[in-house]
Amino acid sequence: MSGDHHSTVSVVIPVKDDAALLRRCLDALGRQTRAADEIIVVDNNSRDDSAQVARAAGAAVVPCPAPGIPAASATGYDAASGSIVLRLDADCVPDATWIAALASVLDARPDIAVVTGSAHFIDGPRPLRRVAAAVYLGMYVATTAPALGHTPVFGSNLGFRRSAWEAVRDEVHLRADIHDDLDLAYHFGERHRIRRVRAAVMGMSMRPLSSARGFARRTEWAIRTVLMHWPADFPSVRWIRLALRRLLHRLGVPTPRGARS
Repeated sequence: MSGDHHSTVSVVIPVKDDAALLRRCLDALGRQTRAADEIIVVDNNSRDDSAQVARAAGAAVVPCPAPGIPAASATGYDAASGSIVLRLDADCVPDATWIAALASVLDARPDIAVVTGSAHFIDGPRPLRRVAAAVYLGMYVATTAPALGHTPVFGSNLGFRRSAWEAVRDEVHLRADIHDDLDLAYHFGERHRIRRVRAAVMGMSMRPLSSARGFARRTEWAIRTVLMHWPADFPSVRWIRLALRRLLHRLGVPTPRGARS
C-alpha cells in the first residue's frame, strides 16, 4: 500500500512479448520507497508468458486486442482506479524513488496535472550510453517543444491525474503508427500544466537506437503524429491560442471547453 498519502497511485505498463524485461521492471517496482496501490500490465496480444510473469508479481493483467502502444496504454489508463496514473514501458527500470518523485509533485501542486521525467540507457555499449541518451532525448525535446509550445511528455517516464486523462480520453488517437506520448502532450497541454521532474530517474533500453530501420520508423511516427494535429495545432496557431488561454485564465475569464481557436 502507498502509506499515509491522500492520493492513490496506479502504474500502467503496456507489454507485448517482453516477459524477461517485464520481470525486471516489476522487480524494480516492488522495491519502491512509495509502493503503487495497483500495477496494471496491459497484455497487447503477447505470445510469450508476459501475462503469467505479471500475475506472479501481483499485477493485474488487462488484455488489449487492438494492436499498438497507443491502444494498449489507453486501455490501461481506463482500467486504472488510482487518482494518479503513472506510465512506464516493460523495458524500463525505475529508480527506487520514482513513484515518490512523480506522485509527490502532484500531491503538493494542485495546479499541475501532468509530470514527466527523463531517462538514461542501461544497456548497449557502456561508453555510448550517456551521450546516446542525451542526444536521443535532447532531439525529442528540441523538435517537439516548438511544435507543442510547451514541455513535451516522455511515455517511459510519465504521470498524470486520472481526471486529466478522463478530460482527454475521447480526443486522443489510438492508431498504432504514432507516438502516443507526443499525441498525449498535444491534448494534455491544451488545458493542463505539464512539469518536468528531474528527480524522477528512469533506466531504459537502448532498443530504439538498435537499428537504422527502427529509428527511421520511429521518426516517421513522430512526423505523422505532428501532422495529424494540423492545421488546428500548426505551431503559430497553437502558440497564440495557448497564450490567449493562459491570459484569460489569469484574468479569471473561462474559455469554452472545446475551444480550439
